[in-house]
Amino acid sequence: MKRIISLFMCIAVHSLWGYAQSDTRPVVGVAQFTCDGSYKYAGLVTEKVVEMLTNTHRFQVVDRTSYDKVHAELELQKSEAFIDSKNIANQGVAVAAEKMITGHIAKIPVYAMKNPDGSVKGYKASVAFQMKVVDVETGLSTEATSFQGQTSEIMMSPESAVTQSMFSLQKELEEYFRKNFPLSAEIIKILDYKKEVAGTVLLNVGKSHGIAVGDRFRVEYVELLNGKPYPTAIGEITVTKLSGNDFAECSVPKKIGAELLARFQAAEKLNCSLIVK
Repeated sequence: MKRIISLFMCIAVHSLWGYAQSDTRPVVGVAQFTCDGSYKYAGLVTEKVVEMLTNTHRFQVVDRTSYDKVHAELELQKSEAFIDSKNIANQGVAVAAEKMITGHIAKIPVYAMKNPDGSVKGYKASVAFQMKVVDVETGLSTEATSFQGQTSEIMMSPESAVTQSMFSLQKELEEYFRKNFPLSAEIIKILDYKKEVAGTVLLNVGKSHGIAVGDRFRVEYVELLNGKPYPTAIGEITVTKLSGNDFAECSVPKKIGAELLARFQAAEKLNCSLIVK
């Protein structure tokens, strides 16, 4: 059984490493939320935050809540019991998070709803917690933002009641992620230009990233000064068409079309940031 688990972990780690090498999305980690009182449902709340963050498709999401278990397995594989095994996961292979989401649960009240005869007919629950984003490199964090889920309907189990209360926060959490993690994109092709002025460009983001027609991106070119990125604004472009799930066509104003085309043809680093409304 241990050999099977080791083989699975080896495949999973190698797959994640290969994926991370080709994936340019920012890496966001989620730490286990702390909790006042009982930790019974704290893990469930954290899992739902991980799930909602993952479903935005904007990030590589690293679930740090299970890190201790993975680390323990990797340490176990260093023991003599695995000395002859060929199915050992690579030690030290991991994806480093650029940002960490931390949270503190103020309360998770769960109520047993009873029938007239005293038997339990179901459960209701609500959730209240705070969340903030920490920059791993600098240690700086945003101010804590409070979230209060609606009281759930009567559900068959306490877990399903907590889950429903969390889902009532879905739109609010999506907006929080949108504001705290602005989407970045790259220009991958000039679709139309006349007289050395770009008219339409193609970005490497689309419907699957939550992009819609009418969204605007701020375009900057980035140069390295003293080994650090120094961005300079060029202007704004507007999404006019979504091409499949992963691409967006954008119109380029004439006043920035010449500079944008020249910098693209010179293979300079251009970054496009979604302007949050």
